[in-house]
Amino acid sequence: MSQISQAALSALRSAHPTIAIDGPSGSGKSTVARGLAALLHGDYVDTGATYRAMTWWLLGCAVDVTSQDVIAEHADQPMIELGIDPSSPAVWVDAQDVTLAIRTEEVSNAVSQVAAVPAVRRRMVALQRAYAETAEAQHRAVVMEGRDIASVVLPGADVKIWLTADIDARAARRAAQDSVLLGSAAQVNDVARDLANRDEADSMRETTPVRVNPESAIVDATHLNVEQTINAVLRIALEQMGLPHE
Repeated sequence: MSQISQAALSALRSAHPTIAIDGPSGSGKSTVARGLAALLHGDYVDTGATYRAMTWWLLGCAVDVTSQDVIAEHADQPMIELGIDPSSPAVWVDAQDVTLAIRTEEVSNAVSQVAAVPAVRRRMVALQRAYAETAEAQHRAVVMEGRDIASVVLPGADVKIWLTADIDARAARRAAQDSVLLGSAAQVNDVARDLANRDEADSMRETTPVRVNPESAIVDATHLNVEQTINAVLRIALEQMGLPHE
């Protein structure tokens, strides 16, 4: 697949698109979204990080994360902020940098339960939309990635993508990512099992279960590298926005 031309890329930059990238864990959403945001000179918003930040805070406060009612009582308490520069995304909770702390196994094991709480989702969706609104007001592109961006957070997004890959590819990528971020080497089989469990939990939750939005273009990145995947998404973005490819 050939790369898009500089003229096409410039046209897309000038359009300041809002791009929603959804997909399961380990599909490459973060890497692809960051790459896109950098190419478009725009903002990058990792919505999953907001739920991880909330989970990290709850665990640190010894809140019972198995009780939706107890979680809901604390949903409005921590101040959560995201760094939206794609070259150095960051997360702060009450002014404390938790960029790495939210990626621990303890947080990963609890985040699905926390994210399923309606009060948490309402607050996080409002926070996430605020970043998109700021980008739009300042005439910047924004690339937002998560699981329900196209259907819930930004249903009016200019570009809607569902990025996926088979479970083996996803597990290998997530294990490699964890090794870089946390300095720990997880077994791919263990990661695959954890991903499958999270997929099931996300699809079964009562509040906004994860589904492929019918308006989203599906990109299967199982056999694509990062550059190829970004190029595929760029072409879809041009098509969905009615801009020339060449």
